[in-house]
Amino acid sequence: MAEQTGPDISDIGRKAGRGAMWSLLGTLVTRAGSFILGLVLARLLAPSDFGIYAVALAATQFVMVVKDVGVMSAVVQWRGRLKDIAPTATTLTMCSALALYALFWVGAPYFSRLAGSEEATPVVRILTAVILVEAITAVRSAALLRWFRTGKNAKAVLAGFLVNAPVAIVLAVNGAGAYSFAWGQVAGAVVTGVFMMLYARLPYRLGFDRRIAGRLLRFGVPSAAGIALEISLLNVGYIIVGNIMGKDWLGFYLMAFNVSSWVPGMIGSAIRMVSIAGFSRLAERDEESLSLGVQRTVPLLITMVLPLGAFMAVLAHPLIIFIYGEEWELAAGVLRFLAVVMVVRMLTSFALDILNGQGATRSTVWMNLGHAAAMIPALIVGTQLDGIRGAAIGQAVAAVLVALPLAMLAVHRAGVRLAPVLPALVRPMLGALLCGGVMLGLTALTEGLPFVQLAVAGGGGLLAYVLVVVTRDQFHTVSDRLVRLLPARAR
Repeated sequence: MAEQTGPDISDIGRKAGRGAMWSLLGTLVTRAGSFILGLVLARLLAPSDFGIYAVALAATQFVMVVKDVGVMSAVVQWRGRLKDIAPTATTLTMCSALALYALFWVGAPYFSRLAGSEEATPVVRILTAVILVEAITAVRSAALLRWFRTGKNAKAVLAGFLVNAPVAIVLAVNGAGAYSFAWGQVAGAVVTGVFMMLYARLPYRLGFDRRIAGRLLRFGVPSAAGIALEISLLNVGYIIVGNIMGKDWLGFYLMAFNVSSWVPGMIGSAIRMVSIAGFSRLAERDEESLSLGVQRTVPLLITMVLPLGAFMAVLAHPLIIFIYGEEWELAAGVLRFLAVVMVVRMLTSFALDILNGQGATRSTVWMNLGHAAAMIPALIVGTQLDGIRGAAIGQAVAAVLVALPLAMLAVHRAGVRLAPVLPALVRPMLGALLCGGVMLGLTALTEGLPFVQLAVAGGGGLLAYVLVVVTRDQFHTVSDRLVRLLPARAR
């Protein structure tokens, strides 16, 4: 029997698992801090300030993806020695970011006017300057991800947030409005960049090798285009809602979208930190290893996400009122449908990581183009018919009927077998239905008391989900591990 070559799948799994745990821990801390920062700023700033920030955020999230023309993803996926490509990769990211920032500096007034908020122009110019910092550190950040050193990455991001928050709050208290967000994030990006450079310990050299540049760009450009389309799809709602409804309604829409992004921001970000590197290493081994890795991880992802989506959809009103106050209740009707978008978004993002790891970057472009062709008309029609809630409904319909089937088709065409995943999804689906039903019933019994609704209805629904999804063997396994741990800690 021939000896297998390539990285061991279990070793890759262990490294990716450790990396994901560190990434999740870091993300939880920074997201918790961002949540508290959002609470503070929601009480210091007006909805119109959030609307202006939404325009700048849409521009920034787009340029953050395309700033390096996919070179960062190419570095993570590269089959070979990192030191051979680092100088060329660094040169490409710097040139790309400088050209893109110049383009957005000139185009900021037109972009802001399109979004219905001309006063957002200077905020766009300030916030998009983050890409200049990110360009300097992109290859170093990719190196940390490639080596599964996500703990270092998380520490750098946390250090940046510890600067971002006080800068934003002080500016908001002093009447800086939407500028508070922008300057806070720029300050945080600088600090994060310094720590990235220190942790990576990769010599900073510029250089250019035409052959290496060609290989990086052949992988990176389609990858960047696919992810840029993904980010554009997430942010196109800001542009359409702002153009049709104005900046005040856009502020409510942004609030709902931010809440729906908690789960992708925490779990999704933690997974993305290791998924492309992990799937790349599996694809190096063979196609069957990649399929097996996907078959193991997809059910776990769906099991984690479904109850959280049900929680947001059913308890949208008490959630918004309890956290942000009754003045933000108009965002709740939007959140109910964006919870559906959130679940699909987690799965389609995971599909993008699988395709990037496999090297099928062109498939990511076609997948997102198909989604865009359905979602943009749905957003426009929905907003025209039913305002910001209609926008959310349009996004949900396009996500379920178009984005998810296209993602499954693209992954299947890349050689990943998805059929073995289906039996493992029965329990989570049944559990999510029961979870939603229990929460609806308990919500009606506790009407008018937001905190009680969240605690009783949310707790009851999640308990029902666990009882359906967690098998007896799994329960006994967890119980046995806890029993073994307790005496050891007592000693």
